[in-house]
Amino acid sequence: MRPYLKAVMESIKELPLDQIDQTLDALYDAYQRRAQIFIVGNGGSAATAIHFAGDLNKTTLTDFSKLRFRARALAENISQVTAWANDLAYEEIFSQQLANFLDDKDVVFAISGSGNSPNILRAVEYGNTHGALTIGLAGFAGGKLGELAQIPIICRNMEMLQVEDLHSIVCHYITWELRKRLQ
Repeated sequence: MRPYLKAVMESIKELPLDQIDQTLDALYDAYQRRAQIFIVGNGGSAATAIHFAGDLNKTTLTDFSKLRFRARALAENISQVTAWANDLAYEEIFSQQLANFLDDKDVVFAISGSGNSPNILRAVEYGNTHGALTIGLAGFAGGKLGELAQIPIICRNMEMLQVEDLHSIVCHYITWELRKRLQ
């Protein structure tokens, strides 16, 4: 077996299924309550966040006349991201957007390979202090995100590319399971 693929497969066996199940329940509850789900991530995690928001909003649909998820990835609005980065600080690009839109009982779903990205941590801190449920999808040993998120999902792997693969697998699994619940 090729080492890269073997490592990903071994890490899949170690996914924290209890926390993933908690996340499924929390996102389904948010769907039922019409709460918003804000997804944040940088770089490859930004791409995963955008993909996951799209999957929640569309791929979960089995009947186009039913309620829909209200998910948005905050990295999508490049004018907002660059305005906050330029005018305030890069660490504030997500928390300042949350200040515009977050209601208590919404969800902040944070994705960070290392679990230590300052702007991701600020978004989670903002969510925690403003009544949101926070979910952290991290790699490595979880970093600070693993400590701050109310529901931490830690994909224990020390290679960033493999962590990003695992994050995508987790998001696709969540989408798959939510779609089954909506049938």
